[in-house]
Amino acid sequence: MLKYKNLVIIGTSHIAESSLKEIEFFFQRENPDIMAVELDMNRLHALLSNQKPNYSLLLIPQLGLKGYLFGVVGSFLQQKLGNIVGIKPGSDMLRAVQLAQMNNKKIALIDRDVRITLLRLSKAIGWKEKLNFIADLFSAPFSERMRINLRQVPEKELVKKILSLLKKRYPGLYRVLVTERNKVMALKLRAIMENHPDKKIMVIVGAGHEADLTSLIKNPA
Repeated sequence: MLKYKNLVIIGTSHIAESSLKEIEFFFQRENPDIMAVELDMNRLHALLSNQKPNYSLLLIPQLGLKGYLFGVVGSFLQQKLGNIVGIKPGSDMLRAVQLAQMNNKKIALIDRDVRITLLRLSKAIGWKEKLNFIADLFSAPFSERMRINLRQVPEKELVKKILSLLKKRYPGLYRVLVTERNKVMALKLRAIMENHPDKKIMVIVGAGHEADLTSLIKNPA
């Protein structure tokens, strides 16, 4: 957890039960006026209606082929990992939204539209990253260099290691998934802070966004 002015930022894992308990604990302790979550309208609707992502082939022109494939593969992997630990992907965000609804708190969606992100990915992933992906299928650099407990939120040092390796081997992917989205979320959060200076804002984001997001809010470019 990180605090800055009227913000409380919680970094979570999207498939860890411990994240649900942490969100509940800090919600009760902080009693925020506004719950800001790493979601866009489409993903919020899917979570509330218990729908799995539907990647029809008709979406390829809209998302680009690489963005479409990333969405399909990413969704499949998240579902598999969620099945391993018995937690549905996105349960952390859903729990935050449910708490806000049950306690009549305002909900703020701070992430970029997922369709824009996937289209940006289609344009950002180059031939070098494709080759790295093929090589990593055999060498598994992420799994060999670090042990990850799926049931817990990764420690901050482990998050830094993962992000550093991702940035090195997949700079385009890192730029779109992390750097650009952090800037979008920071901009939205600063606007919420300015418009509601007397309100306490609780922010729920993936652990990989927590540190840089806080830095961007404190020191806008």
